[in-house]
Amino acid sequence: MTLLELHRVSKHFGGIRAVEEFSLEVQAGEIVGLIGPNGAGKSTLFNCVAGVFPPTSGEIVFQGRRIDGRKPWDLCRMGIGRTFQIVKPFASRTVLYNVTVGAFAVTSRLGEAERWALEVLRLLRLEDKADMRAANLAIADRKRLEIARALATRPRLLLLDEVMAGLRPTEVDEMVAVIRRLRESGITFFLIEHIMRAVMALSDRIAVLHFGHKIAEGAPQEIARDERVIKAYLGEDYGAA
Repeated sequence: MTLLELHRVSKHFGGIRAVEEFSLEVQAGEIVGLIGPNGAGKSTLFNCVAGVFPPTSGEIVFQGRRIDGRKPWDLCRMGIGRTFQIVKPFASRTVLYNVTVGAFAVTSRLGEAERWALEVLRLLRLEDKADMRAANLAIADRKRLEIARALATRPRLLLLDEVMAGLRPTEVDEMVAVIRRLRESGITFFLIEHIMRAVMALSDRIAVLHFGHKIAEGAPQEIARDERVIKAYLGEDYGAA
């Protein structure tokens, strides 16, 4: 089943064409990666899907309903969750508090929100840090907390924006395992990531943005061999490897 459809989506800021006629379909249960150089338009595209920016033109369809121009809080209730590249938890509050805030997207009852937040923390193996202040978490745990806050909204589609940036190799491997485990629970992923070994290991398909245009789409093995992608982003050394 097609969960997310983007039909010729464009986003312009004055004369800057950040995204130009981008089309993509994401099937339920997939992990789809979005890669490209810095400034390629990846986060702008995510912001269009998440309702932060209305697209200049084109259509975005989620679960058969057109959603372009809808507000982020409406999309959250519809089942679209997201993380942010720069992690900004409520630093002075506990880990449990941070995740409980996310759970209020699906319930107005404090007890129910806290119970679901604790379940999410167990899923992400953060339950032993529930009472710790978010400011005291290591970077890897802050990244997990960012996913936990989004997961608490009970998304069907989760947009991940560079959740592995700044992590050590062993922490990247742990995050890959977390995302795979969450996919098994029925969540579909659309992710931006620069750590190529993680993108290649996780993604069923990868789309490549370059100066706002999609220059390639396919299975990880196809993308790794695509000359346009090698020249624009991966580099000749990656292609030779």
